[in-house]
Parts: sequence; C-alpha cells; structure tokens
Amino acid sequence: MRSIEIKHLARVEGHGAITVRIEGKKVREARFEIIEGPRLFETLTIGKLPSENLSIVPRICAICTLSHRYASLRGLEKCLCIHVPEKTTLLRELMLHGEIVESHALHIFLLALPDLLGYPNAAAMTEKYSDYVIRGLTLKKFGNRVMEVVSARATHGENPIIGGFGRYPTNRELHELKDQAKALIPHAQSAIELLGPMKFPAWLDKETTFVCLKPPTKDYGLVGDLILVSDGGEFDVEDYRKVVNERVVSHSYAKRSRYRDAPYTVGSIARVNLLGDRLKGKPKDYYQQYSNARWKRNPMFNNIAQAIELLHALEKIQSLIDRIVDLKDPAVMKPGGETGKGTGAVEAPRGTLFHSYEVKNGRMSKVDIVTPTAQNLDDIEKYLRIAAQHLLDRGEKDEEIRRQLEIIARAYDPCISCSAHLVDIIRK
Repeated sequence: MRSIEIKHLARVEGHGAITVRIEGKKVREARFEIIEGPRLFETLTIGKLPSENLSIVPRICAICTLSHRYASLRGLEKCLCIHVPEKTTLLRELMLHGEIVESHALHIFLLALPDLLGYPNAAAMTEKYSDYVIRGLTLKKFGNRVMEVVSARATHGENPIIGGFGRYPTNRELHELKDQAKALIPHAQSAIELLGPMKFPAWLDKETTFVCLKPPTKDYGLVGDLILVSDGGEFDVEDYRKVVNERVVSHSYAKRSRYRDAPYTVGSIARVNLLGDRLKGKPKDYYQQYSNARWKRNPMFNNIAQAIELLHALEKIQSLIDRIVDLKDPAVMKPGGETGKGTGAVEAPRGTLFHSYEVKNGRMSKVDIVTPTAQNLDDIEKYLRIAAQHLLDRGEKDEEIRRQLEIIARAYDPCISCSAHLVDIIRK
C-alpha cells in the first residue's frame, strides 16, 4: 500500500493535511486530517458569567468572529429570556453581512481564483489579473470596515453585548457604509461573471445532502430558528443534534457530523441551492443564469455561490441601513431570568453555526458549539476519494493528484481553527 500526502494544505485558514492510501489501483482511504491542536473553548467558560462566555467563544476564530458572537448572543438571550428590539436585530444582521463580504472576498479573489486560473498563489496572478487581486483586497477592507463600525473592532469587537449594543453607530457612519457598498457592486459582479461560465469536472459529480437555516421570512437570510435539509426535513434549532450527529475519528482533532449516517454540506452552496429562489434583483438574475442541476452534485460550484452571496450581501447592507437609520437607539435589554437553556444558530460565511447553552443561577453550566467546517469534513473526504480514484484510473501522476485534491478541499473554504475547538482523540 502506498500513500499520496499533502502535509500542509495551503491557502486555507488553519493547519490541515490530506492523505490518500492506495492499494494496487484502488483508493482505500482518503483522509482530510485536522492536525491543528484542540482548544478547549467548550470547557473554558463553564462557571463563568454569560457576558464572559460572549467574549471568550468568538476567539475560536478571527475570521468568523462575529458569526460566533451572534450565535452566542442568540443562545444566551434565549437562556436569559431577553427579546431585543428591531434596531438591535437589524444592526446584528448588518455586522453579519459585513463578515460575509470580508470572508467571501478573501476566499474568492485571493484563495480560490489562483486555483481556477492556474496560478500557485494570488501574487502570481498580478501580472495578468492584478485588477481582480485589487478588487478582492478592496472588498475585504470594506467588509472589515462594516465589522469595525458595528462591533468597534475589525476583529473580536466587543460592542455587540447581551441585550443590545454598547454603542450604536451614527447615521453618518451608516450612510458612508451604504455609499461604499453601492460603489463596490461592480467588483462583486466581476467575480460572478468570471466564475459563472467556468467548466468544472463532471467526474466529481456525486449527490449529497445540503443543510442550512430557514429564515423566518420569505427573504434570503442568514439567521433562523429552523434547520432546513434538502431531503425535505425541517428541525427546530433546539433539535440540532438530530442533524449534526457528531462523532470522533482517529485522524482528526475535530469532530465529524453526519445526517442520517451520511455526509452533508453546509455553506454558500447549500444556502443557494436551498434558498436561491428567495434572492432578489441582480443576485437572483445571476442565480437563474448560472445555476443548474450540477450545483447539487459538485462542491466546486461553491465558489460561484459565494460570489452570488457576496453581491447579495452588498445589496443587503444598503437595504438594512435604510431601515436602521430611521429607528431610535434602544436601551440595552435586561435579563428576565438567570436560569435557562437555548440554542443560537446563524449562517456563518462557511455554513451553519450552532451555539447551545445552559445557564444556571447566572453562570454557564453547559456549552456546545458545532461549527460549519466540522460538519463539512466527511463531505470533503467523500469528494477527495472520488477525485483520487478517478485521477488514478486516468493514470495521472501523484503531483497532479495532489494539485486536484487541494483545489477540491479549498473549494469548501474550510476554517480549520473553528473545527478544532474541542475534541478528545481516542486511539485503539
């Protein structure tokens, strides 16, 4: 038996590796190894105040920081019987869409495009595609600015607090964000128009299941209290364990999730496949122009789905600001109790994120966090195995097999640090 190994997967967040084990002409195993050390966030906050938990758990990741904070807020406010007013909700949606812009722009323009255009990295693209590199950096900077205005820092902002915000942005700040979002629309469109016509290998096509949150309205959204599954299933977020079904594998410092004992996908491709008909305006036009049945079978289309979501986020930021500026700044809502349980869920850039809590007498007594990448890991391995077997049958050299496996893994935009927040490794 021989192995094809990628010891350090480049252009992803965190430390991951890929190992394919081959016996004769058959792939016996394809492993996506999460070798970044575990960080025990789910035990760090036990016994602490809910406000302390809120400041600690977003440190799981510097890219998805506000997704973690928002999911945490939703879970904690359920525990504490807090119902926030409209302006607070809208402003939290605004910060989440800013994070979508920042994260998607980074992945599309600087991490995925080098793969799709045949370059080893973004720097190598600059001779021919410098305009796309500049657009990506500009969009990322804007997304950071949205996060900075709303949360007080571009990374790990502390302004969103239980019951509201420490400070509400001024209307002048918000109008500036709206103007910038409008000006950046062509940047997002350029990505869609570049990615949309691209051809992705049909040999990778394989049916999978998609999971995302179901928004409470008929709009395309990133927040909800119902879990929507592509097989028609719907679950209350409090029953998230019926979907995620976590387990431990020996080659990874991250838990894995399966739905009905099979891999599934979360993220932009899941959201667009399940909620795409809810898109409006130009994002819907692009969705109708480029989407097809293969989007349900091939993870490479996640890159285009992210580009459509990037455009949607820029337009949504403008409409959210139009509503926010007409509302008065509300007071911070106070807890209605000190004991309770609740699960908060949001759509982080990379997929559905769950923060489930129990609070007893004003202290954290239970914390469970399930991240998007941890849910995607089994699905990634499924497609890595399909690819490795096809490329082996085609007689490709190991170097080309490695290159293709990296491209597939990166298409998921994995956030490895998020996935490795806690696990016990059991070796037999």
